[in-house]
Amino acid sequence: MATSLMAFKSSIGRRALEPPAPVPIAHKPSRSCLNLRRTRSSRITCDYSCFEVRDVTYRPPGTQISLLSAVNFSLPEKSFGLIFGRSGSGKTTLLQLLAGLSKPTSGSIYIQRYGNDGNPNQSPEFLPPERVGIVFQFPERYFVADNVLEEVTFGWPRQRGDLQFKEHLALRLQRAINWVGLNGISLDKDPHTLSGGYKRRLALAIQLVQTPDLLILDEPLAGLDWKARADVVKLLKFLKKELTVLVVSHDLKELATLVDRSWRMEMGGVLREEPLPI
Repeated sequence: MATSLMAFKSSIGRRALEPPAPVPIAHKPSRSCLNLRRTRSSRITCDYSCFEVRDVTYRPPGTQISLLSAVNFSLPEKSFGLIFGRSGSGKTTLLQLLAGLSKPTSGSIYIQRYGNDGNPNQSPEFLPPERVGIVFQFPERYFVADNVLEEVTFGWPRQRGDLQFKEHLALRLQRAINWVGLNGISLDKDPHTLSGGYKRRLALAIQLVQTPDLLILDEPLAGLDWKARADVVKLLKFLKKELTVLVVSHDLKELATLVDRSWRMEMGGVLREEPLPI
């Protein structure tokens, strides 16, 4: 019998995943994000947020070689950013730092909020790892559960909670599944039997159920046929209306219509903002 979301409300329990320790590094915010916001519209809405990375450098422990060199960029909320460049230039390393999987040697990663006058109205807010969702290249290789429901909820807290808590989790689950278009399949289905496109949708749902402030995708179109690629692009077009999305990809033409800001990662881990070369 297919598992339903209503039944899920009374049966939640998986191992909790401990997020990496945060790295609260204070730094003066940049004005580049503020300037971008001012050019978008003559009206500036209150409490606008911008994801900012300032002077981030990374050297692996025990080495003197920098994989990232003073990386700086800004991405307004509900925008779509794309990083491109040669393999081995440091793109995936940067994503791992943004997701909290590694600690930067120096620099700051934070969210800056702005008031209705276009000026910062709060101190920079450190972005903890649990507020970042990351989908790696070929994410289906990391599926661990026997059915879709358990895969999506893997890592949720093992606590009974009251009915209101369970309903809250169920609503988050339902929203994520609806967003990615998995509402037409059984939650009892083995994730490994899904098509390539639906596996990619499931990987997105796993992150979206946590409602991240920043969604990071590493080569989201890799290994998919033309139909699945078109479906994922359509899905990303919807998600950029709801979330801040940052993508690393070589598939520039297919993603070009979604991109608000783009950067080239050069060998040696130097990031430069520039238009897509298409």
